[in-house]
Amino acid sequence: MKVFHASAALAVVLLAVLGGIHAVTLEVREGNSTCIKAELSAVFSISYNASGSMRTVPVTLPGSATVDPGSSSCGSDVNGPWLVAAFGSGHALGLSFSTNGSLYSVANLTLQYNLSDAVVFPGANSSDVVTVVSASVGIWAPVNMTYRCLSNATFRLDTADVTFSDMKLQAYMTGNDLSPNESVCFADQTPTPAPTRPPTTSPVPVPTPAGPPERGIYNVTQNNTVCLLAQMGLQLNVTYTDQDNKTVQEVMNVNPDLTSSSGSCQANTATLTLTQEQTTTLTFVFTLNSTSNKYNLSAVSLVANWPNMPANFSAANASVNYLRSSFGHSYMCNAEQTLVILPTFSINTFRLQVQPFGLTTTQFASAEECQIDQDQMLIPIIVGAALAGLVLIVLIAYLIGRKRSHAGYQTI
Repeated sequence: MKVFHASAALAVVLLAVLGGIHAVTLEVREGNSTCIKAELSAVFSISYNASGSMRTVPVTLPGSATVDPGSSSCGSDVNGPWLVAAFGSGHALGLSFSTNGSLYSVANLTLQYNLSDAVVFPGANSSDVVTVVSASVGIWAPVNMTYRCLSNATFRLDTADVTFSDMKLQAYMTGNDLSPNESVCFADQTPTPAPTRPPTTSPVPVPTPAGPPERGIYNVTQNNTVCLLAQMGLQLNVTYTDQDNKTVQEVMNVNPDLTSSSGSCQANTATLTLTQEQTTTLTFVFTLNSTSNKYNLSAVSLVANWPNMPANFSAANASVNYLRSSFGHSYMCNAEQTLVILPTFSINTFRLQVQPFGLTTTQFASAEECQIDQDQMLIPIIVGAALAGLVLIVLIAYLIGRKRSHAGYQTI
């Protein structure tokens, strides 16, 4: 989960003013080939116990940081690639990567810090080497593209906050230089502003939906051509921990009148980003398999800043497999269906139709329907056939009975 803390933000500001943040270039190589390359700045806000009280210190990733050859690798058939940057007296920053063939993502973000370093941690009660880990941090990009995020992005790792900025990275590289084709993070995107509504003087509560959401009409236009169409009602289910350490479950309908759409279309990847009043950013990534000519929803990300949330909520999964259809066709599902993205985040869809590839006009192509719709169409057919069979049985019984009755009269 991605969160923004005041202490981390203050540390970043102070270090920036003092000129303590450095841009670092890191490469993991195998022979003469580069498999991971990262250009970034990083600040760590680390809390530790000193003389019975908690202290928090800001630490920067220095320009002298180097790739640890013993821990970094280009991966294997079993394990994904790792980038580990070593710095100072026993400190290290690690990023592991995974891929589904179309997208790659940071699978784990780790920070190792050595409390015996008295320069960084004066008065520490312990001399342990501490390792903290965060998974599903929401950093991903299509294969053969560079992930770019110039904005500050802060991630919570138990006792530490890690803040990246000016970040460009790429894993599973085929060349030695970062790809000029970039996948831009949500914070760097500037979508078309949503329609404004009359100002209000009171806080707007997170709505509790009374029923299904309104169906929205969204599209992505590239080079003056519509390349992605979507019509759907969306309901977001989010679980988070509030400031009182209580588990809160929020349900919110996406309001099309307050939502703008943006995105991009590539040969094998299409992205649709929905932004509602700068408080909710929902991104869908579709991937096309050029071999089978089938596409599917392969990644989903949500960034939310709703009232009563203690910090920005972030959830991302780059390995989902929903909304499957064929190139040149749209996917349609009128029935309600639930897309489980993470244990803390799911989406209910209503009256959904989407086509991310193969659009030739501004209208949907013929639809391939979801299994739920097909089953619901079969039910009235089965019931109708059963009723027709029952009527036929009654009619046959009536005719047989009538024939026997006539036969009886002839005998008399």
